[in-house]
Amino acid sequence: PAPAIAIAPAPAIAPAPSLENPAAAPHRPPRLGERLVSAGIVTESELQTALAEQDRRGVRLGEALHELGLVDEEQLLPLLAEQLGVESVRVREGLVDPDVVQLLPRSMASELAALVLFRVGDEVTVAMADPGDLDAADRISRTTGCRVRPLLALRTNLERMITRCYEENFSVDEVTAAVDVDAMEIDTETIEIDARGIEAMAEGSPVINLVNYAIIQAIRQGASDIHIEPGQKHTSVRFRVDGVLREVLRPRRDLHAAIVSRVKVMAKLDISEHRIPQDGRIHVRIEQREIDLRVSTLPTVLGQKVVLRVLDRQNLTFDLNCLGIPSDSLTTLRRMLGRPNGLVLVTGPTGSGKTTTLYSAIELIKGVHQNIVTVEDPVEYQLSMINQVPVGRDSGMTFATALRSILRQDPDVILVGEIRDTETAEVAIQAALTGHLVLSTLHTGDAASTITRLHDMGVAPFKLASALVGVVAQRLMRKICPSCKTSYYPPDSLLAELQYQGDHRHAFSRGTGCAKCFDSGHQGRTGIYEVLQATPAVKSAILDAKSAEAIRQVHRKQGGSSLLREGLRLAESGVTSLEEVSRVAMVE
Repeated sequence: PAPAIAIAPAPAIAPAPSLENPAAAPHRPPRLGERLVSAGIVTESELQTALAEQDRRGVRLGEALHELGLVDEEQLLPLLAEQLGVESVRVREGLVDPDVVQLLPRSMASELAALVLFRVGDEVTVAMADPGDLDAADRISRTTGCRVRPLLALRTNLERMITRCYEENFSVDEVTAAVDVDAMEIDTETIEIDARGIEAMAEGSPVINLVNYAIIQAIRQGASDIHIEPGQKHTSVRFRVDGVLREVLRPRRDLHAAIVSRVKVMAKLDISEHRIPQDGRIHVRIEQREIDLRVSTLPTVLGQKVVLRVLDRQNLTFDLNCLGIPSDSLTTLRRMLGRPNGLVLVTGPTGSGKTTTLYSAIELIKGVHQNIVTVEDPVEYQLSMINQVPVGRDSGMTFATALRSILRQDPDVILVGEIRDTETAEVAIQAALTGHLVLSTLHTGDAASTITRLHDMGVAPFKLASALVGVVAQRLMRKICPSCKTSYYPPDSLLAELQYQGDHRHAFSRGTGCAKCFDSGHQGRTGIYEVLQATPAVKSAILDAKSAEAIRQVHRKQGGSSLLREGLRLAESGVTSLEEVSRVAMVE
């Protein structure tokens, strides 16, 4: 009979002369027993007990240790996997695709101690007690018609899950039974999601259907991000819609690892790695729309959190005229972008639309006579006639190193995704001073504080004053839902907090909440913008290293507005609510 824990037969798990005389084989890698003792997982006496059990029953050391209760699965699997040079997996419900598991007959699964977990293209991932058994892998390949990717699993774990996975009621989970997402194929670079019906869902995989459902609902609801977060009692799936998170699903807690693994498979990430963050990308086609999903995983104390950024080109417009910039500010911005050289910065927190503004600026100035190069982390949208350079930790390419190389490519316009450090700031300003128009972003509260932030990063005031053309600060503000819009008179305390200088008897608007806006009172977003042009007076304040407040005063004397005033203007016209202005705009 097959042993209860199968690992590739090798001298590395022979029982123990070398434990008594390690010097007899100085170049031999340590055996499993030696590693367990040296790691403090078992004692020497416990190891000897397991070795005696191994001799008595004719089983392998790993099985003897596990059945005696001396080591648990989490301790044993990584050591066995490293010993054999393969990946390991703890098979659990939710990690197995019910449709794919049937590719291997139950009798063969029991005979080979192997379980088909899921399929990606023409490759099946199979948990095996003995992943080094080439004959078994060949039989599985012939039976399934697919290439086999073996993973190591404990035989006791496999036997338990084989019994469960071939039961008649091992089908779809009820949490996803109301929606059809009946096909997700990963045969090419594009994943096809079919969402045509409602009934076929009950025949699909619970995990695949759950992930597909989340993606489809996020796209239909116009979400910018999907958050999949582990909890004590359940997993939480939340969508960020109009800049605010709301919970949409609560799958069972035991499905979390399988959901994360499914997303990782789609993004071509390492499903066995759960200790470090990973980044990837998924391209899906749903309802005749092509969507990019940027995937980020993060280990937490309760498991891995996954965030998918939804990049929907169909819902974007790279046109400065359509961003909601006031006409006078738009004229100033166009004048700034018409300069042959200098530094133009767009500032705001994450998710405030900075990338859309920069891409819209590029669309305005690009042409066959311009060499435009961007350096981004990551490249979110691909633009025609633009040379886009990705940077990242894996490639070793940083913003600063990419910029130095770009300067040797005879550029006219350079877009730097973000100025994160002094080195990047210095190179960007040097490029602006030597005849290039440089566009970039910075995380600051408003336009004036951008200048003091660059001072803090070590940029010399005379260089900044010479290079800076202007700064655009922006935020995204939710609009009032038209279906539940109503008028009211706000309390004087709120108007005073927002420094409102108009008529306090003015009726403002807000949303009361309805089904169309998910009871939020808001639907859709628009931008508010503060455009600070580097006039001679502003440059003089920069040279004198004046404070942010002093630069704000200069800007106001020249007729410049602020984010708060722009927000109040939208509230007065009934576009947004005063509460939204208080939440988003900076109170001076």
